Amino acid sequence: SPQQFRVLTLVAQGLLNKQIADRLDVQERTVKAHLSAIFDRLGVRNRTQASVVLRELELADPARQMA
Repeated sequence: SPQQFRVLTLVAQGLLNKQIADRLDVQERTVKAHLSAIFDRLGVRNRTQASVVLRELELADPARQMA
């Protein structure tokens, strides 16, 4: 979902769950729920692995290479 993508982007920037919650104006438990869904969807176990997958997707995105 778009909100999960926003959470993943902020995780990749190194923000903590509380910081993400504050930035997105949601509760910390909502961020944790999004992270669980993200981990399941990406087939990863933690924030670091999820960030690596995001970076790999960004590198493979042809639209980003044109900029």
